[in-house]
Amino acid sequence: MDGTLSQNDLSHVVEADRAHVWHHLIQHKPFETNDPRIIVEGKGMRVWDQKGKEHLDAVSGGVWTVNVGYGRESIAKAVYDQLLKLNYFAGSAGSIPGALFSEKLISKMPGMTRVYYTNSGSEANEKAFKMVRQIAHKRYGGQKHKILYRDRDYHGTTIGCLSAGGQDERNAQYGPFTPGFVRVPHCLEYRAADQGAPTENYGEWAADQIEQVILREGPDTVGALCLEPVTAGGGVITPPQGYWDRVQEICRKYDILLHIDEVVCGVGRTGKWFGYQQYGVQPDMVTMAKGVASGYAAIACLVTTEDVFSMFKDNADDPLNYFRDISTFGGCTAGPAAALENMRIIEDEGLLDNTTAMGEYMLDQLHALADKHAVIGNVRGKGLFLGAELVEDRETRAPMAEKRVQKVVADCMGQGVIIGATNRSLPGMNNTLCFSPALIATKDDINQIIASVDEALGREFG
Repeated sequence: MDGTLSQNDLSHVVEADRAHVWHHLIQHKPFETNDPRIIVEGKGMRVWDQKGKEHLDAVSGGVWTVNVGYGRESIAKAVYDQLLKLNYFAGSAGSIPGALFSEKLISKMPGMTRVYYTNSGSEANEKAFKMVRQIAHKRYGGQKHKILYRDRDYHGTTIGCLSAGGQDERNAQYGPFTPGFVRVPHCLEYRAADQGAPTENYGEWAADQIEQVILREGPDTVGALCLEPVTAGGGVITPPQGYWDRVQEICRKYDILLHIDEVVCGVGRTGKWFGYQQYGVQPDMVTMAKGVASGYAAIACLVTTEDVFSMFKDNADDPLNYFRDISTFGGCTAGPAAALENMRIIEDEGLLDNTTAMGEYMLDQLHALADKHAVIGNVRGKGLFLGAELVEDRETRAPMAEKRVQKVVADCMGQGVIIGATNRSLPGMNNTLCFSPALIATKDDINQIIASVDEALGREFG
């Protein structure tokens, strides 16, 4: 770790943090007697804390973001150069990096044509929801306004996004929620028996449950279906065979917009530019954030087809017939400047191929761990986005208690490896270890992650 700050300086930082910073997703009571963790530096796959301890980061910045790793000088320079030239102008006008990144992004998304810039995944999803509602008023007298979302999926932190949130512990204490959002069942095949599902053709059955909700609500009231391509924080749920084909068919049958939330899976995480491209789907709307610039600058995008875009300009004489929305920090130029360089790195370094190869290797290593540790009930994932579900008993599939799962996470942290797990999200089902190492991961990195989990499981479960 670079010793730029003295120990006295770092002690001051810790005290300033303790006194004034309100951290995300953290109960602060323990900070009255324990120091908060300060991450001081990052390079490649590794970060260092205020004590100088090195950690291998297996979750890309804690929330699946730093796809190309830490310390990328070329991205920092691209941002620096752009900020000196023009740091900001409202999104009602264009910018050079905004135009060039939109062109580059669309080249990776056949069938999509328009990019709406915003500053976070939550906000990008809010924009999509607003578009669906405005289309309902413009074309359907306000009736086709309902938005379907899936159990265990997550779409953001705003009240609107929580209204479309399938994780009840994340939603708890924040209601009442926005009306017009309707939940559909999850598609976790490992838990099919809990749904009373058949043992064959589960994917089609799970998709058919969406159709049943549409029919119950009335197809003329449903405007959009919002899904993650791979459910992320809800347990890294990869869709079963036949699921996405049937979902697409249902959306077309009932004239329902398909909104795919790629905030986690987008920009290489699954081994393709976007997760939906693994399954042959053609969405109407795609939202993305985290990996778009690998956390080097704040940027999120809502990408649509030309058909969706055209709905907002088909009657220029109507003063309300355009998308009357703004994202203040969607006008920052640092985001698209960073995103352009981020995408160049992924292309030039062959990181999509590396993600596929290292993802297959890590999946094999997790299966080997499952052969050794009976508490691993199910292993799943796509690319460098993987999960291992822990259970009390493989026969009954009773989920492991969240506290014991978190002990595994803490043990790995103590060993200098940062992994994730579902936590405080799904009542009684926060039992999946989550892995999303940067797309630059090597076999040595993966072996270290696996060895750490192996040791932690052995200590906790024998």
